[in-house]
Amino acid sequence: MELLYGPIRDYAWGSRSAIALLQGRPVPSAGPEAELWLGAHPSAPASVDRAGLRVSLCDLVRDEPGQWLGQRVSERFGTRLPFLLKVLAADAPLSLQAHPDAEQARVGYAADAGRPPGERNYSDPYHKPELLVALTPFEALCGFRDPTVSAEALAAFGVPALAPVVAALRTGPVGLRTAVQALLAWPVAERDELLGSVLAASGDGPDAELARRLAVAYPGDPGVLVALLLHHVGLAPGEAIWMPAGNLHAYLNGCGVEIMAASDNVLRGGLTPKRVDADELLRVLRFEVLEDPVRAAEPVGPGVDCWPVPVDDFALHRVRVGTAVPSVTLPLPGPRVVLCGAGSVTVDDGAGALTLASGQAAIGTAAGEPLRVSGDGEAYVATAGLR
Repeated sequence: MELLYGPIRDYAWGSRSAIALLQGRPVPSAGPEAELWLGAHPSAPASVDRAGLRVSLCDLVRDEPGQWLGQRVSERFGTRLPFLLKVLAADAPLSLQAHPDAEQARVGYAADAGRPPGERNYSDPYHKPELLVALTPFEALCGFRDPTVSAEALAAFGVPALAPVVAALRTGPVGLRTAVQALLAWPVAERDELLGSVLAASGDGPDAELARRLAVAYPGDPGVLVALLLHHVGLAPGEAIWMPAGNLHAYLNGCGVEIMAASDNVLRGGLTPKRVDADELLRVLRFEVLEDPVRAAEPVGPGVDCWPVPVDDFALHRVRVGTAVPSVTLPLPGPRVVLCGAGSVTVDDGAGALTLASGQAAIGTAAGEPLRVSGDGEAYVATAGLR
């Protein structure tokens, strides 16, 4: 195993404490620290040490796919690491967003080829399903809830201008597209007045409180009302959110381990100063109710849990070792990225043992033996999801 050095993305919504505390650094950090990337996406690849120099994981995987990926992963995904592991730390709401499926990403990326960089929606031709496991209490909006419930939430504001949206939602899932399209297309000149009316009429319920919070962060943004069409959930540490392609979502607050297909394709719908392409978002959205976005950890052996997902790009296991379970051996094929989430763990794939402190990460090649984890701590192990 080798130490893996991941870059930290400084998006404005990031925390000034969560990632620093995880890594044992002083807080507050000098600026917002939103995401720690532990993968080989070209936007921000992690690196390993070679003779005192940092070498991009992208370059290593491209030049030596047989060693780093193995035959099965290479045959399925080509010369690229198919997953991206992150630590995400939010102190403010992220944008309302959705991700394309594989075919939408392929078509969209090709269509973007002739456009100026500032007008492109797709950064790569890959889908981006994702799983987030809470490290701390975590708050999120994820997937459409029952639209009749959303209809009553909007009707309670008593704002006449919202009557067509409420009427569409009362027809059930078939009205979701009409409702979302109407809110995203609201005339810019009338948005402040609309949200002002909503906030003036809002009471003390959870939907009203959420609308007020989002409106403070993003004044005049129609995403404030679109957010009220989604499940509003709170995760305890260890609980997860599974976000397949086409599901609208926004993370609001908290720190978690996130794993996804190795893509950076994001279609935004609001709660952001960044570019919003409402037409393209509407094209990729799934206008259906997401019955239950929250997933509990499933034990798969002493000290080992996972959160099964129906994709082969990635799988995530949590390993907890200590007095009760001194060590665990995981027969996981292909490349393995390990993040120490707490305490101290030693990881050994037969090519060399390495001890990780909290917030440190390691990577092992596909040529390694079954991964052995020991020590006194918690580790998250990311692999390809090929069965």
